[in-house]
Amino acid sequence: MWLLLAFLSAALLGCYDVFKKKSLRNNAVIPVLFLNTLFSGLIFLPFIVLSACGSLPQDSMLYVPSAGWEVQKYIVLKSCIVLSSWLFGYFGMKHLPLTIVGPINATRPVLVLLGALLFFGERLNLYQWMGVLLAVLSFFLLSRSGRKEGIDFGHNRWIFCMVAASLLGAVSGLYDKYLMSTESGVGLNRMVVQSYYNLYQFGMMGVMMLVLWYPYRRRTTPFRWDTCILLISVFLTAADFVYFLSLSLDGAMISIVSMVRRGSVVVSFLFGALLFREKNLKSKAVDLLLVLLGMIFLYWGSVCR
Repeated sequence: MWLLLAFLSAALLGCYDVFKKKSLRNNAVIPVLFLNTLFSGLIFLPFIVLSACGSLPQDSMLYVPSAGWEVQKYIVLKSCIVLSSWLFGYFGMKHLPLTIVGPINATRPVLVLLGALLFFGERLNLYQWMGVLLAVLSFFLLSRSGRKEGIDFGHNRWIFCMVAASLLGAVSGLYDKYLMSTESGVGLNRMVVQSYYNLYQFGMMGVMMLVLWYPYRRRTTPFRWDTCILLISVFLTAADFVYFLSLSLDGAMISIVSMVRRGSVVVSFLFGALLFREKNLKSKAVDLLLVLLGMIFLYWGSVCR
């Protein structure tokens, strides 16, 4: 059951990327991201209120325990990391083909693994090193595919945005390990983290809207409402919820679940080809296969220790 939930989470994440790409086409980035944080915060706000009022039992999977500043300070930092990653990622996705964005995002497990090597003292085995090398090779080949569309990986600022988003996403993953671990971290409740960091991000984006976008809105790309903006929040929240539910079941293996979730790139790649009619699909498909093969080696390396 937990493996099926992991695949469902991957499919939901792929749809999340598709709706994000659709919402950002010829649209202002900051208002789209602001509304995303607003809707995500509204999804979790009832759980916080009902938990505080005692209407949700403490053994419910939706129960949000009360948490003071000694806990909230960690969540504020997580919100800053995630929101920074989203800002870079949204700007990059707006200006790049989905069939390039997807494989770049799929390299995050490699970055998390390297971060664990540097900061947590973990050692990589042969299979994991092969996965890292395949990911590096796929990124090189993807840059060659991008040149056919006039995208120079070495001088394109939107590529830099996607790389920055992936790096910050990896930092967020490593920080999550610290937040959730009861042995080497602070052992926070998952619903506390997921609920409050969405609210903090909404507050931060509200400030950005008022300071960085609203005064200059007539000089930049205009904002237009798209139903897909609401679907971004719905599918992201559902993907994360199913992900945490999968991990809560007996026998669930985090190494497998994390790799399966990165399979969301297959969904976004297919939609990029079919819905957005993107180009150079054959060469990009080879790059994608290398990314997926690298993920398989990372999985083997995780379970064969």
